[in-house]
Amino acid sequence: MTLDGLPLPTPLEKAPGPLARGRDLFFKREDGHELGAFKWRGALPAVEAFRARGADGVVTASTGNHGAATAWAARGLGLSATVFAPEKASRAKLELIARYGGEVRLRGRDFDESKAEAAAFAAQRGLPFFEDGSEPAQYEGYRAIGAEILHQSGAPPAAIVVPVGNGALIGGIGKETKRRSPRTLIAGVAAKEAPVMALSFEAGRPVPCSRTATFADGLAVRVAIPYAVAVMRRVVDRMLLVSEREIAQAIGALSRTGIRVEGAAAAALAALPQLEGLPGPIVLVVTGRNIDEDAHEAAVNNPESFPD
Repeated sequence: MTLDGLPLPTPLEKAPGPLARGRDLFFKREDGHELGAFKWRGALPAVEAFRARGADGVVTASTGNHGAATAWAARGLGLSATVFAPEKASRAKLELIARYGGEVRLRGRDFDESKAEAAAFAAQRGLPFFEDGSEPAQYEGYRAIGAEILHQSGAPPAAIVVPVGNGALIGGIGKETKRRSPRTLIAGVAAKEAPVMALSFEAGRPVPCSRTATFADGLAVRVAIPYAVAVMRRVVDRMLLVSEREIAQAIGALSRTGIRVEGAAAAALAALPQLEGLPGPIVLVVTGRNIDEDAHEAAVNNPESFPD
C-alpha cells in the first residue's frame, strides 16, 4: 500500500478574516482526509511495520480517530484490527472505526482503562499491541506535516500550534520543524481538564494525573507515555492549557466561518490569545472534524454552559 492517490500535501490556508483578526494566521487542514483526521499519517507506517514483523492483525485502544486510522490502514494492508474504546466514546467515531472494518470492543470508563484492556487482550491472543504514541514509525509519519508546512509557507512560521493528546503529533512535527527551522516556536495545547501531558512536559517525566473530564476526546489522556514526553522535551517550546468553554467558543467561531471541527482541533485556536506578540506567521494544525452532532450543537449554540 502506498500514498498514491491520497490528498497530499494537505492544504495550508489563510485563516478567515474574522478568526485572523489582523494576524498572519494559517490553518494546516489535516481534517480533509477521508477519515476526517490526521491519524492515518501515523497509523499507516506503524501498521506496515507490524506486518513486516509477521503480524496478521493488530490490537489498539482509541477514543476514535486513531482507531479508525488503524482499521483503515489494516484493511488496506490485509490485516485485522481490534479497537478497544471507552464505553462513552463518540458514536460518530465508533461508526467510522466499524466502517473501515475494525472490530470495536467497548471497555473502560476512559481511554486509559480501555488501553489496559486492549494490552491484556493482545497479550492473550499473541497479537501486537499498537499503543498510540509509543511507535517511532508514527513520529516519522507526522514529520511530513512539519515538512509540508515549511515548504508551503515559504518563510518559516513564527509558531506552529498543535493540539496534544498523547504527544505523537507534536513530537513528529517538532522533530522536522526544529531540524529545518529551529527558531520556529512549537507550542502544544492541552485541555485544563486533561492536563497530564502539560504537567509531564513541565516536570520532564510522566507524572500521575487523575483528570480527563474534557469533552475534547482527542485530548482526553490520563496516563502520559514516556517516549512521547521524552520527544516533546527535545522539540516543544511551550505547553498551553485551555478550558472547556474556550474550546467550545473556538468550535463556534470556526463553525461560523464554515469549518466544522472537533474539540481537539479547536484547542489550537482557543490557545491563540496566549501567543500574542509573536513576529510573523502562525500556523494552527486543524487535526480533525469528527464530532458528535449534539456536542457540536452545544458548543456552537451554548458555549457558556461549558466550564471555564
